[in-house]
Amino acid sequence: MTTIEAPRTPAAKPQRRRGINWEKWGWMYMRASGVVLVVLIFGHLFVNLVAGEGVKAIDFAFVAGKLADPFWVVWDTLLLWLALIHGANGMRTLVNDYATNPTVRRILLGAILASTVVLLTLGTLVIYTFDPCPAGQPADLLPSFCPVNQ
Repeated sequence: MTTIEAPRTPAAKPQRRRGINWEKWGWMYMRASGVVLVVLIFGHLFVNLVAGEGVKAIDFAFVAGKLADPFWVVWDTLLLWLALIHGANGMRTLVNDYATNPTVRRILLGAILASTVVLLTLGTLVIYTFDPCPAGQPADLLPSFCPVNQ
């Protein structure tokens, strides 16, 4: 005699894999970083394009003035890191979904990782090593807080 289980009988629990669930954390990162990025991007666009004289005011002195302020250094660093890692994670997801050959998948994931590390390193170096008062430049091109080199 065959027994049919009741329709609402729970199925056997699947075996839980041990370790960190990277897909879950990647999914959560995408949602959290997306919300923070919206604020950072619209703040960046407002300050650069709307406030003050608008886009015509963006020149070396404008950028130098922003990067002389620790608030904007942190803001731009967050924007750089969150946007690059967010994009790299999205590309990782696409590669995992569409690259069926394991060798090709490893190569593509390695290329994404390498390009992300290089861009994060270079971008962070630019933000933190930027000299707003380069020697030998005309005073009218420098921000107002730079000492005049004579």
